[in-house]
Amino acid sequence: MLLFIIIVIVIVALTYLLSYLVVKYVPLQYKRIVNLILLLIALFLGYKIYNSVYDPVKFNQEKVKRYQKVVDRLKDIRESELAHREVTGDYTGSFDSLVKFIDTAKFVITQQRDSSYKYFDKALGIDKTKDTVLIDTLGFASVKDSLFKNDNRYKDMMWVPIPGREKQVKFELQHGYLKRSNVKIPVFMARVDKAEVLYDQDKDLVKQEKNIKSTKEINGPYIQVGSLDEVNDSGNWPKLYDIGDEEK
Repeated sequence: MLLFIIIVIVIVALTYLLSYLVVKYVPLQYKRIVNLILLLIALFLGYKIYNSVYDPVKFNQEKVKRYQKVVDRLKDIRESELAHREVTGDYTGSFDSLVKFIDTAKFVITQQRDSSYKYFDKALGIDKTKDTVLIDTLGFASVKDSLFKNDNRYKDMMWVPIPGREKQVKFELQHGYLKRSNVKIPVFMARVDKAEVLYDQDKDLVKQEKNIKSTKEINGPYIQVGSLDEVNDSGNWPKLYDIGDEEK
């Protein structure tokens, strides 16, 4: 905004200076031509000023629309990976395996109930009662139906939704392990470079976007869920992109 104000002040000053020079030094028979040239210059500068202000606005509007689609797909990947770990005990770094898992796997439906049993305490020579928790298996539920119901969008969740781009771009998906107190904890990460999503936008604005740092923006060069460096299955997007989740 400060740069814009400076540019406007400079243009106004130059316009005043040129107008003064025309009135004072240009012969009367040439003034119409000079005034026409000045008018064209003013229109051109006005157009450039308008673009310098409006281009970032258009960029941000388009960015948010595209990012929302990407975030929604990353949420599907996260839910699928969490289901995979719940059923198998681990994440996967393969979309083929993840899709096959959703098509075939089932959640176990269980119920916990309090119970107790008697045992003989040899030290005291008496019967004693001990409380316990029993887990009953009630049935099974399809992972596909539980996560996606009648929607088959999970079959395309590996592809980054980029409008107008002919060549498809695939999300990067990895999984690994972190060691905590001699225990191996599985982790996963799925991400895409912002430059891929904004492939047809102004290169300077894209460069600025990849370096952005703000609590209201997606920071860094990637749109990402999960991490290979910490136990974390969250996304790096702000709450703006989660609005409406409660209604889904």
